[in-house]
Amino acid sequence: MDLRGRTLLGGDRLQILLMFFHVMAQTVAEQEVENLSGLSTNPEKDIFVVRENGTTCLMAEFAAKFIVPYDVWASNYVDLITEQAEISLTRGAEVKGHCGHNESELEVFWVDHAYTLRMLFVKESHNTSKGPEATWNLNKVHFVYDSSEKTHFKAPVKVNKYIASSHHLSALVTPAGMSYECQAQQTISLASSDPQKTVTMILSAVHIQPFDIISDFVFSEEHKCPVDEQEQLEETLPLILGLILGLVIVITLVIYHIHHKMTANQVQIPRDRSQYKHMG
Repeated sequence: MDLRGRTLLGGDRLQILLMFFHVMAQTVAEQEVENLSGLSTNPEKDIFVVRENGTTCLMAEFAAKFIVPYDVWASNYVDLITEQAEISLTRGAEVKGHCGHNESELEVFWVDHAYTLRMLFVKESHNTSKGPEATWNLNKVHFVYDSSEKTHFKAPVKVNKYIASSHHLSALVTPAGMSYECQAQQTISLASSDPQKTVTMILSAVHIQPFDIISDFVFSEEHKCPVDEQEQLEETLPLILGLILGLVIVITLVIYHIHHKMTANQVQIPRDRSQYKHMG
């Protein structure tokens, strides 16, 4: 009996020990989210940071605006007119986040939860001619809006909460281990649960990295969007052409100077035979 009792007691202790480690693992893996928008010099841009185990695992800086169509009554109260609400992501928003090996998520709430933005990022591996290459992208966007919110919606016909979602989205494609940066505006179309309505999401001043952050609060090397690269090329091209033109002018002047000096040092042979007697 003593041996059996000790065995049962040992089993209970093992179970308690396993439960203890499970709770500890949940505590260690606990994530915290911070809204650092106050640090931005751009009043329209928000900064969100998700940290896991005291280390940054997701960083996102961007300005976001949503163009939301909704119906109102015409002056005759018979016809419907479509108006547009322009809803910007404001500072002081609440934020939640989650970091995973292949999936990360950012969720933002503002104006007393009248609006919610949810962004899902995924990391994928592809086989190419150079071998397997990993990239990450913005895979899904959900925007929840409440048309009873009176700041942006003026007397809508239907007062309800709607959700606008992306379909087959693969945006902000970036090589793994790098951050995505784009100052130019980018638009994403979202199909609304309000019938026959499409919400337009406008992103700008974007700098995001949802995976593989090495240093705390520091983005990895930037992968710039094609629009920014083209604008940068357009800005630097006149400078490059100016430098090349200046170099050509300098080379031409040097060649002219050398040629002129060599010509001046040459002995002039008189064409008139009578002048030969004065030579020597």
